[in-house]
Amino acid sequence: MGRARRARKIAQAAAYGGGMGVAGLGALGALGYGLIRAEAVMARRIVGQHFEGAPSDGDTYGSGSGAPLHLLVLGDSTGVGMGADHPHQTIGATIANGVAAFSGCPVELTNVAVIGAESTGLDEQVDRGLAAVPVPDVALILVGANDVTHRIDKSVAVRHLGMAVRRLREARAEVVVGTCPDLGAIRPVPQPLRLLARRWSRDLAAAQTVAVVEAGGRAVSIGDLLSEAFSAEPHVMFSKDRFHPSPAGYARVAAALLPTVSAALDLFGERSTPTEPNPRRGEGVGPLAVAATRAVTQPGSEVAAAEVGGQARGPRGRWAVLLHRIRPAVPLPAPATTGPTAPADDPTAPAGDPTAHADGRTEDPVLR
Repeated sequence: MGRARRARKIAQAAAYGGGMGVAGLGALGALGYGLIRAEAVMARRIVGQHFEGAPSDGDTYGSGSGAPLHLLVLGDSTGVGMGADHPHQTIGATIANGVAAFSGCPVELTNVAVIGAESTGLDEQVDRGLAAVPVPDVALILVGANDVTHRIDKSVAVRHLGMAVRRLREARAEVVVGTCPDLGAIRPVPQPLRLLARRWSRDLAAAQTVAVVEAGGRAVSIGDLLSEAFSAEPHVMFSKDRFHPSPAGYARVAAALLPTVSAALDLFGERSTPTEPNPRRGEGVGPLAVAATRAVTQPGSEVAAAEVGGQARGPRGRWAVLLHRIRPAVPLPAPATTGPTAPADDPTAPAGDPTAHADGRTEDPVLR
């Protein structure tokens, strides 16, 4: 089963209250479940002990004459900032400073993330967050790693994430979700557990993306961003426990999220003039599940709801736009002018030229 189909099935199970099992991966998942039980003990011995806590980053950032913007952060230890040495080094603080610089307004950051939180804990975090900030301008959620390491049923995790996004949207907040990081980047974790963790992480991230967009939020893939950079320089990107990001690692994640948070707040006027996807960068409009699958292998990718011909849904479900707001260091190959289009579930295939449809719309074949 391709990842796009798995993402759809997990999201559908979440929507209708079903379950797909702990792994949700068939025979390989069953084998992985046995392996993870045996090797997780070894991994805990290798990975350093958790820190006593994390710096408290709840504060006002930036200055200006405008009314303050309210940023609410929810999620797990990544949202809290475990591994940072100073409050200003967390993802929330870095994004608050960036938004303040772009908007010219101070940003009031409220952080209700919890160390060790799973997606099932988002319900309580939303309660506390909205009690503190009844109408946040934007909410940032970072969650998923503990759902993988604690073997939480993916449909359960995705259901709670979707409910959290909906509640925040009902409170008139823009919502941005950083999807599950790639746990295969954690070098101290032995093989084959690391390979399984990578697959499980990507499957969860794709399903999270589907649920987030269906609930009215925007999803940003941070998994492979961490994998590539953290694997190349683990001594720089990881903190001393060899599991959580270092200040440099958090800065890299924040850099991937900041453009989407800024766009959600309409700091660049995209509501009146939406950004057009560029097929030469592998961007485009297509079925949500396919966009979600592409995003998990392309760091910094944003997936958000889109319309085609004035319609939000097509034959394969909701339409979505895939954007790369973080430009790749190496230029992507030029699109082919001839030849077949890429299969929908092949995330490594190059982008093709947009294809015209009978109704006049165009669609990037990379998302078909």
